[in-house]
Amino acid sequence: MSKRLKPIPKFASEAEERAFWESARNDSTGYVDWSKAKVATFPRLKPSTETISLRMPEDVLNTIRNHARKLDVPYQSLIKLWCAEKVAEITARSSAGRRTARTSKG
Repeated sequence: MSKRLKPIPKFASEAEERAFWESARNDSTGYVDWSKAKVATFPRLKPSTETISLRMPEDVLNTIRNHARKLDVPYQSLIKLWCAEKVAEITARSSAGRRTARTSKG
């Protein structure tokens, strides 16, 4: 005889749902019959990152590697972090400039 499953509640937001499922008292086996689950494949998914080749002076790369070692992070992750920070900085500066330009014209 199959076990009676609890109804999955309605959630106001994704954050609320995440908190519900992360809670230790909410084991999914009480809500889902996993014996009926099927393997899903997603053949057309594209990676969210793109591989690039980047040439840089050896001394610059060695400095980055040494700094990454001190921080105990992979040097490529550090490069990505620094690039992301710089892009965010440029984007913020650029959008602030557009706001200033618009208000000065009015």
